[in-house]
Amino acid sequence: MSDYKTVQEVKALDVNIAARFRCILILRRKTTKTAKTGNPFLSVELGDSSGSFTANCFDGTDIYKVIDAVPEGSILRLAGITEYWQERFSPKLQAAEFIEAKEAEAEGMMANLIETPPESEDELWGHILEGVAAIEHPQLKDTVQRVLDELGPRFRKCPAAVSMHHAYYNGLLEHSTHMLRSARALLPLYPQVDADLAIAGIILHDMGKLEEYEGEFAAKVSRIGTLQGHVVIGFRIARKAAIQSKLNADLTERLEHIILSHQGEKAWGAAAMAATPEAVFVSMVDNLDAKMGMVQRVLRNTAKGEEFSDYLMGLQTRVLVTPPDKS
Repeated sequence: MSDYKTVQEVKALDVNIAARFRCILILRRKTTKTAKTGNPFLSVELGDSSGSFTANCFDGTDIYKVIDAVPEGSILRLAGITEYWQERFSPKLQAAEFIEAKEAEAEGMMANLIETPPESEDELWGHILEGVAAIEHPQLKDTVQRVLDELGPRFRKCPAAVSMHHAYYNGLLEHSTHMLRSARALLPLYPQVDADLAIAGIILHDMGKLEEYEGEFAAKVSRIGTLQGHVVIGFRIARKAAIQSKLNADLTERLEHIILSHQGEKAWGAAAMAATPEAVFVSMVDNLDAKMGMVQRVLRNTAKGEEFSDYLMGLQTRVLVTPPDKS
């Protein structure tokens, strides 16, 4: 039996001892920083399907040389010792080695590396198709269907973010599906919101992320993602499909506005503030699912026995992960 541990298994080790561990993990993120001494060091995020942790690699060490030389998304064989700093898991890495995917497969660890949603890809995709079928306006339905016909396979695989929410394989599909389910439950409460536009806007709102992100095992922002961003890219995707579907000018403008404003605030990347009933509705549903997606993920991935999750930048807090005492 392999002695490699998952992230969750490492975090579950006795916190009162410095326990040795071995892992095969993906280098999700690395950032070069400067210590008080003026020397550089790497802050790295390493993870698998069960979670992630951050660690520091200092200049002049063999680990620094290995990790500095490989790109984000690389698979690493690691050894280390568990340590905690200010009650936060912060292990000391002792060895690192780059390995190919086939070697991780041979070690029986490849299936543990890729984080995916609890629901299957096919199940999530089925809900998207139900959403398309629910759109009654023929040209609006055709606009959405054209985008899915062209980009559907990529849409099904893409993460929804680099790190904030649904940042894993099939994450964008899960996020869009959960938004769609929430919207269809809430729409009867808000008859002023046009259901066809809201559903179309939800399915298309993040399509620009298919070009904004790249990378097989860890998402990073592409050149066009840096220069334009997914809001502008998504606007162009929707406009092209609307023109091809002969969608009228008013509905085209309203659909485009949903995409341009769905981020909610200009400081968060919105090109405009939501100014139609449908745009306000979609931006609120988007924000709800983004935040609840973070909660769902930490509830899945926080090690057993822990009371709180790690700090979540998107929520600006740690999450209490123990269930309510209803005795």
